[in-house]
Amino acid sequence: MSIVRYLTHPQVQIDPDVPVPQWGLSPIGRARTEALAQASWLARTTQVISSGERKAIETAEIIAIRLGIMIEIREAMHENDRSATGFLKPAEFEQVADQFFAEPHLSVRGWERAIDAQARIVREAEAVLARNRPGDILFVGHGGVGTLLFCHTAGCPIDRVHDQPAGGGNLFAFARDGRQVVHGWRRMEEVAA
Repeated sequence: MSIVRYLTHPQVQIDPDVPVPQWGLSPIGRARTEALAQASWLARTTQVISSGERKAIETAEIIAIRLGIMIEIREAMHENDRSATGFLKPAEFEQVADQFFAEPHLSVRGWERAIDAQARIVREAEAVLARNRPGDILFVGHGGVGTLLFCHTAGCPIDRVHDQPAGGGNLFAFARDGRQVVHGWRRMEEVAA
């Protein structure tokens, strides 16, 4: 059985003067990813597919180098488009994110609608899965669209109750055949073989 995993990038270097898609991993995020790259459960991974955002690419590259494979970048796997507001301070960001998930058919403060972001991430994942290559697949991306993909795969309505735990660096897994969820969000340090 081939397993598909969706990993969110861990902690980033926050810089309000730099567009969010260009943020890179923080030293903590990099260290967490380097430790994860040693995990035995990654051994069957034959494809590492990354969002085009810098933090996701950096996460994917650390893992792919360890596995001896190239990453594939899919630009449309980016996080939900929040460019209308740019950087928001944490408390304000959380309020807007709550609205984003609570009202998926509405554009909250100009953000991409959750239903549109979900359709996009599902389309990208399904395009990769349709190739039907042997081995496990690791998608590396973001918490918002990752949660939307999880909701779709689990057959749940869009709801922030299904969001990853705080801090990033979490993953969920599902079987490629049948798309059954193997496990929900777990911190990457807690995933066993």
